[in-house]
Amino acid sequence: MKRVKKIIKFFNRPFFRNRYFITSLAFFTWMLFFDQHDIVSQLKLRVELQKLKDDKEYFKEEVAKTKADYEDLMTKPEKLEKFAREKYLMKKENEEVFVIVSDVPSPDLN
Repeated sequence: MKRVKKIIKFFNRPFFRNRYFITSLAFFTWMLFFDQHDIVSQLKLRVELQKLKDDKEYFKEEVAKTKADYEDLMTKPEKLEKFAREKYLMKKENEEVFVIVSDVPSPDLN
């Protein structure tokens, strides 16, 4: 009971009865919790933005690797031939290609 009286006495000060304080408190409460751009939404958007930035870096690295592979393929005919044989199962004339398919999936050796 004594604690309740202290709390009532604390909030019974003129500062808390000021209409500008009450209006400001209501405004900030609205902006923090009920507005379209509240704190929770902003935090979710910040996490999503960070994830997109990480994805952007990953894809920049992948594009750089792909460009390097492309340049390698276009400058070295033996690499181009190897790529065509492995990826598209191309062959030379008078040559046979046997494709062995196993039931057990093998790990990717790239």
